Amino acid sequence: MADRTEVVFVDGVRTPFGRAGEKGIYWNTRADDLVVKAMIGLLERNPSVPGERIDEVAIAATTQTGDQGLTLGRTAALLSGLPKSVPGFAIDRMCAGAMTAVTTLGAGIGFGAYDLAIAGGVEHMGRHPMGSGVDPNPRFLSERLVSEDALNMGATAERIHDRFPAYTKERSDRFALRSQQKVAAAYAAEKIQPDLVSVAIRSDSGWGLATRDEAPRPETTMEGLATLKTPFRPHGRVTAGNASGLNDGASACLLASGKAAKDLGLTVKMKMVSFAFAGVEPEVMGLGPVPSTEKALRKAGLSITDIGLFELNEAFAVQVISFLDHFGIDDEDPRVNEYGGAIAIGHPLASSGVRLMNQLARQFTEHPEVRYGLTAMCIGLGQGGTVIWENPNFNRKASKR
Repeated sequence: MADRTEVVFVDGVRTPFGRAGEKGIYWNTRADDLVVKAMIGLLERNPSVPGERIDEVAIAATTQTGDQGLTLGRTAALLSGLPKSVPGFAIDRMCAGAMTAVTTLGAGIGFGAYDLAIAGGVEHMGRHPMGSGVDPNPRFLSERLVSEDALNMGATAERIHDRFPAYTKERSDRFALRSQQKVAAAYAAEKIQPDLVSVAIRSDSGWGLATRDEAPRPETTMEGLATLKTPFRPHGRVTAGNASGLNDGASACLLASGKAAKDLGLTVKMKMVSFAFAGVEPEVMGLGPVPSTEKALRKAGLSITDIGLFELNEAFAVQVISFLDHFGIDDEDPRVNEYGGAIAIGHPLASSGVRLMNQLARQFTEHPEVRYGLTAMCIGLGQGGTVIWENPNFNRKASKR
């Protein structure tokens, strides 16, 4: 059997992330238009890629209905101006939708079925709140397959606090504050803007342009965080301040085989090394990235000490803390979420996986001393997902951190 084909991440973009709901920037914007905008931006940034050479488009959404339904990969391909010969499909793995789109198409490239592919995700949580229109099977509760609050993500985060008393509310708040500060610093240093695609928006006051994330609160303080309500239980520890919010947004990236990238003269930002998904108890779904990371490391023949940069999705501060604690990494380790994360930026479920990859790819260019990085996230219903990437800019002579 032929050797596995090299799988590379060529480029990734996203729309600015908005707050969900009537006051959010995308209230009057269709979900499919958001992902089409991201795809058009991606194609415009890579003019040497012939549209007819794209072998597949996979677009994820958690709530596949209305303007977020109708086999999104195919409809988005048509709407973004790709030739009708380009196929596409939709994918759903809740929070890890875009991540799964990337790993599925990456696997197809590795198998030799595709040379070039577009993967991404969209979530318009204003139009399509998580869980809207779904009908969970009554057996889940009648046969006690999961507890009643397993489908409530905030309740699952509270359960991690219960299980690990060392993960205090103050520790979560401090992590959340650092996320806000890091995002503000990254914006000030122009680290995030290069991968954002501006979106025309319409509101009661007329037309405008979304050019940056709507959710960050750089004015956040520990004192302010301490006063926030705990909506998931009385005297709880999870608040709107130490969790990601409800958001709208889309992302898209271009994947290729190493040969196709070379033939088209494309710059490679990352090389895919391995990936893994794993299941855990739905009641503590935030622990999912621990086994998925152990599995991905095992498949890559690496250990956690080989990883020089981490992009971890901040669904909840306590969820990231549980990952760091398991692997013996300090809450303020500079290798972790260098530009901040979802607590500040937002988490439009199925689109977030590519945001993590965009940020890791940009950090790789700044850290030639780092060979491997990973993107990881927890997933509703008790799962975790991890992708390990290699830095093409790695230089053994670069100073060790």
